[in-house]
Amino acid sequence: MKNNNATTIPKTYKWELLVLLWVAYFLNQGDRQIFSAVLPLIKNDMGFSDVQLGLVATIFTICYGLFVPFSGFAGDLFKRRSVVFGSLLIFSCGTLLTGWANGLIMLIVFRSITTGIGEAFYYPSANALIGQYHHKTRATAMAIHQTSVYTGIVCGGVLAAWIGSHFGWRFSFYCFGILGVCWSLVVLLRLRNDRQDTEILSQTITDSKKETIPIREIIRQTLGKPTIYFLSLAFGGHVFVNIGFLTWMPTFLYEKFEISLTRANFDAMFYHHAFAYLGVLAAAAFSDYVARYRKTIRMEVESFGMLLATPFIFLMGYSDNFWIVYIALCGFGIFRGVYDSNLFVALFDVIEPKYRSTATGIMLAFAFLMGAISPVALGWIKQNIGLEQGIMGLAVVYLLSSISVFIGLKTCFLKDYYTESQDIN
Repeated sequence: MKNNNATTIPKTYKWELLVLLWVAYFLNQGDRQIFSAVLPLIKNDMGFSDVQLGLVATIFTICYGLFVPFSGFAGDLFKRRSVVFGSLLIFSCGTLLTGWANGLIMLIVFRSITTGIGEAFYYPSANALIGQYHHKTRATAMAIHQTSVYTGIVCGGVLAAWIGSHFGWRFSFYCFGILGVCWSLVVLLRLRNDRQDTEILSQTITDSKKETIPIREIIRQTLGKPTIYFLSLAFGGHVFVNIGFLTWMPTFLYEKFEISLTRANFDAMFYHHAFAYLGVLAAAAFSDYVARYRKTIRMEVESFGMLLATPFIFLMGYSDNFWIVYIALCGFGIFRGVYDSNLFVALFDVIEPKYRSTATGIMLAFAFLMGAISPVALGWIKQNIGLEQGIMGLAVVYLLSSISVFIGLKTCFLKDYYTESQDIN
């Protein structure tokens, strides 16, 4: 049944939504990168070991992984705008409070637990919102949203390092925390009621009782698709590599090439993510176009991106040449971007719209629990073997992840594929 109120959604809203979420995710990722950016300053100030510092990042990741499935359920059961607002407010308050931490326990409580849980509730609902309002432009919209990750990591890391070097590491957390609280109010005021818009966009739901879906049904429909297991395994490998890279690469450059902390943070993040911009946007536009007549293109692009990123990850740790390491940073960036371009678009190819927030949460949970051991593992390797060997080992994880996507594509993707009806987007 066609809904006569379809015109109540402004045609430009899906792009306004993307802007609101882009800034929110920028702050999400910027907050996450602060710790790595000022890690040497915290170590000197509080006398923590590398393993203790890695433990803070690991507990953060575990908290994120444990709570993100509940975030996914919340996004399918409640208003996604409310979930996004609550997440942004909580993790921003956690970041602000981290600046007052005076020991390892408080650092874990405010940084690892409060901020980790707060951030867990952002992405599934935000990602599902983008999928809800974008159809033909879905990969492009998600790729643009993904660029906020790169921008947040680069700018967040550099700003945090600069602020920390000039005013102390605590002020880095204060600044980002205050910005996040302010933006959460903007999000609350500008995001539409997505539960009402669901009826308008689908033009099929006429009974409001149909909006409530039993949790058992959500889980059955989500976990009944074998493709999600292969995608989750690959994503877990990606997160393992990415968290290890984000946590330790600035320190790696800082110690190996004896450059300033601010420059080490800039170099570690900028060159990698600048080229990731190119990879994610180009691959998203390509896959959006080819997907019109080739169903398998999303997963093919993912597998291809991870495979070609592998040798560059190895070179980052293997080479002692300054320029080769930096070229490797760029190469890893562009093909990491290729993978990112279809990260959840490929998942949405096999999951119905009403289950997508849950599916995103489950996939994130598996990936972040798998990746949680990366910071502390690399911290141990750094102390006992050398960080170079740890980074080279990350290349093996990426290679195995590429193989996982390929196996899922060849064994179960076409059987799991969900044909989505045409909508107004």
